[in-house]
Amino acid sequence: MNMYRVKQFYQCMTDKMNNKDKSFVKKYLNDYESNLFNKLSIDEQKHSVRVAYDIDQICKDSKENLDKNKLIKVALLHDIGKVTYKLNVVDKSILVILDGLSKGKIKRYSSLKKIDAYYNHAEKGYCILKNKGYDESFLYLIKNHHNKSIIENKELNILRFCDDKN
Repeated sequence: MNMYRVKQFYQCMTDKMNNKDKSFVKKYLNDYESNLFNKLSIDEQKHSVRVAYDIDQICKDSKENLDKNKLIKVALLHDIGKVTYKLNVVDKSILVILDGLSKGKIKRYSSLKKIDAYYNHAEKGYCILKNKGYDESFLYLIKNHHNKSIIENKELNILRFCDDKN
C-alpha cells in the first residue's frame, strides 16, 4: 500500500476546517458555491482546501500566466459531485483497496451507489455546475480531473497533481 494512502486516511480522520480555511474559502466562493461546498463532508472540504492551497502556491511560484482565481475555485469545487452520495472514510478506504486489487474492474459495478459516487463524482459535479454560468474551461476541469488520458492541458495537469498529492 502506498504511504500517501495511509496519510490520506489519517487526514480524513483528523482534519478539521479551521478559521484560516474558512476565510480562504469565503474569499474565492460566492454564496451559491459556499452552500454547495458546505454540503461536502468535513474531510472532503479539507481535502479541497489543501488542493486549493497547493494550487495557490504553484500560481505564486509560476512564471506562467495562470488564472489563479479560477484554478483555486476549481480546486475548491472539483469534488462537488460527491454531495450526491456521501461516502464515509471507511467506505472510501474499502473502495480504494478494491479498486487497486481489481485494477479498476470494480467500476463495472457502478449501479451500486457507493461505487457510482466513487468513480463518477467528476461527471456529477459537472452536471451540478453546467447550467450555473461557468465557462467551458472551468467545467472541463471539474469533469476531467480524474481523466488520465488527457495530458495536453496545463490547468488540468496542475489540478490533478495537487489532487493526487492530497
